[in-house]
Amino acid sequence: MTFSLKGAVPRVDQVGTEERAASFTKRSIKGESKREALRLAVSMMDLTTLEGADTKGKVSQLCRKARQPMAARYECPPCAAVCVYPNLVAHAVAELEGSSIAVASVATGFPSGQYPLAIRLADVCDAVAAGATEIDMVISRGAFLEGDHARVSDEIAAVKEACGEVPLKVIFETGELQTYDNVRFVSQLAIEAGADFIKTSTGKVAPAATLPVTLVMVETVRDHFLATGKRVGVKPAGGIRTAKEALQYLVMVKETAGEAWLSPGLFRFGASSLLGDVELQLAKLAEGNYQSADYFSKA
Repeated sequence: MTFSLKGAVPRVDQVGTEERAASFTKRSIKGESKREALRLAVSMMDLTTLEGADTKGKVSQLCRKARQPMAARYECPPCAAVCVYPNLVAHAVAELEGSSIAVASVATGFPSGQYPLAIRLADVCDAVAAGATEIDMVISRGAFLEGDHARVSDEIAAVKEACGEVPLKVIFETGELQTYDNVRFVSQLAIEAGADFIKTSTGKVAPAATLPVTLVMVETVRDHFLATGKRVGVKPAGGIRTAKEALQYLVMVKETAGEAWLSPGLFRFGASSLLGDVELQLAKLAEGNYQSADYFSKA
C-alpha cells in the first residue's frame, strides 16, 4: 500500500533555501533590541544532560542553572526546560518544583530509535509517570530511509497516544536524512501524526542543526498553520554555540513564520553550550566590557 500525506508536500529548492538561510547571517541587531533578543533566546533554551555518566548531582546543578542562569542584576529569565533521561525525571521534577521550567525526557530508545516499539512506548510511559512534562522521541531513521513512511507515522501516533496530554517533540536526526526534500516530507509526516514540536537532532550526530534545515522546518510549520490554523513548534538542537548564531535563528523565525513563533511555546534551542556565550554578551551589554567565562557557572 502506498503511503500518502493529507496535503501535497512541495519540493525544496536547495539553492534558494541555502541562499535565503545565508541572508540571515548578514543581519545585525544592536543595543536594547539585542539585549531583549538575547534574553528571549535564554527563555527558549532547553538545558540538557544526556550522558552515560549523568548523576543526580549533575541534574541538580543543571536545574539550578535553568532557574537562574545569571546573577539577578542582569535580569536574565529562566530557561524553558531541563532535558534528562527517564530515570532522572523524578529528581529533576523535585529540583524544579515551584518553577515554570518544564522537565523534558528523551524516550523511545534515544538516540538510535532502534528498539522494538513496545519497549519505546514503555519508555515514554515511565517518563510520563515520573512527572515529565514534555517528551522528546526519535523516529526510526532506518524505516524512513527505506521508504516505510507508514511505519514512521504509525509509531509517532502511538507515542503521541502514550504521552496523553504531555507535549511531544519528534526528533528527525536531520544529519542522517540526506536531503532537504526528506526533511520537508518527514516534517509534514510528523505534524500530521500528532507532533507538537519538530526537532532537528539528538546532538549525537553531525551535522546537527543548520540554518537551511531549520528554515525548511519553519516553512513547513508556517504552511501547516496557514492551511489548518494549528501551530506546531520547531526546535533546532546541536551545533548552535554562539549568541550571534542564536540571533540569526530568531530573525529567520520572525521573518518566515511571524512573531507568534518567537515564544518558548513554539521555538526552542537545544544547545546547552550556547548559554555561556549568551551570558558573556549580556554581561558585555550591561557593563561595557567582556568578562571571563570562568565567572559564570557551566550549564
